[in-house]
Amino acid sequence: MSMEAGLPVERLTRSAPAVPVGIVHLGLGAFFRAHGAVYIEEAMSASGGDWGILGVSLQSSTMRDQLAPQGGTYMALELGPEGETLRHVQSVQDVLVARENPSAVLEAMADPGVRIVSLTVTEKGYCHEPSTGRLNMAHPDIVQDLASDLPVSAPGFLVRALALRKARGLAPFTVLTCDNLPNNGQVVRGVVLDLARAVDPTLAAWIEAEGKFPSTMVDRIVPATKPEDVARMEALIGAQDAAPVFHEPFRQWVVEDDFVGGARPDLGAVGVQLVRDVTEYEHMKLRMLNGTHSALAYLGYLSGHETIADCMADPVLDSFVQRLWSQEIIPALTPPEGVALADYAKALHARYANPAIRHRTWQIAMDGSQKLPQRILGTLETNLAKGRPCPGLMLAVAAWMIYVRGTDLAGQPIEVKDPLAPALRAAATSPDPVGALLSMRSVFPQRLAETLEAPLRKAYAALLEHGARPTMQAAA
Repeated sequence: MSMEAGLPVERLTRSAPAVPVGIVHLGLGAFFRAHGAVYIEEAMSASGGDWGILGVSLQSSTMRDQLAPQGGTYMALELGPEGETLRHVQSVQDVLVARENPSAVLEAMADPGVRIVSLTVTEKGYCHEPSTGRLNMAHPDIVQDLASDLPVSAPGFLVRALALRKARGLAPFTVLTCDNLPNNGQVVRGVVLDLARAVDPTLAAWIEAEGKFPSTMVDRIVPATKPEDVARMEALIGAQDAAPVFHEPFRQWVVEDDFVGGARPDLGAVGVQLVRDVTEYEHMKLRMLNGTHSALAYLGYLSGHETIADCMADPVLDSFVQRLWSQEIIPALTPPEGVALADYAKALHARYANPAIRHRTWQIAMDGSQKLPQRILGTLETNLAKGRPCPGLMLAVAAWMIYVRGTDLAGQPIEVKDPLAPALRAAATSPDPVGALLSMRSVFPQRLAETLEAPLRKAYAALLEHGARPTMQAAA
């Protein structure tokens, strides 16, 4: 318990009965707790079912240590421009830490009551090559997974748990990825099958025949929770919540309705869009939301802006992002049926400008080597093949190239968080930073790199010479 004015403040506790676990979720971060866990709780309230969630932290014990004294429960605060809405979320039943007890995690995933294993492990958690989508067999975690029955990676846990289920005569669980990857279900299916073939070809054949890997599109802006947010929540509810989440009002979840044995919560009853093919929704969101988020993150950071809302309050960045949508991103997309992309852009604009959401540019800028291929490079490739210039997206990639050198345009240090950070910094501080970064095949396919080289050199030089804001103005 914490102390307020010298008096003890009780810890948040569960107020509803525990629910049997039907879902194991790998990577129990703020996003899933503000998005999927809320939808699943609402689905159980609407239609019943044993769909309690067992969270798994693959590395750190922080989330377990925060949630265990609270019975897995936490508060979610919706931050709207006109007010706030508070919710006590109780769908998470417990949290395991994989590095502490991998056997317990595998046994939980192999439990007959578990019918879905979902994931939010970020792009880098799939141990794949973003430029190809294939499993990186040289990844240190994959090398370790091949040498041991006790895995460390997300693909390793999926493969070893599926092997246990096969050996025990159980059906496989549905693998439901909720990460921002194009064709994310196919990506996780591919890395699982690649690893399974290396472990046991008969296991791979069983997974290929019996397994289900529906693709999804997820959308809700969830800033990282800061210490001052924890203090604010305590003042708001009169109890200590070590792991609250804060989120915008908007939410969307589009899911291919393809589950093992049809077993899933009644997601359609609570607004989840259950579809045959999620591809067009994925591309729309990845390129229009995530793509512009990354562009604003790098160019906004280099312009001195801390958050996306700060960027949108700057008329130069506001105009820049609207041009990205109308002139460079929307022309490269096929809209989902019944969706007007111009209307979607207007809605994104309003969401970005919400002053209650403090989504830091530095947070979005993390792991850029894993994000750029699906968020920006795909749009560039489509447009360049059609002969359409993309000056804004070129500036975004050039800004990333400056960002990853570890200093901003004024020479101030930047803490670059990326799985390739040392290699990126070495390339970005070399005598030919643009050429060295374009030669990194895990990010840039060779043919695309050759096409991008001349316009990227021009954009990079302009940012160095004139700065971010003047260069964006000149590109109008």
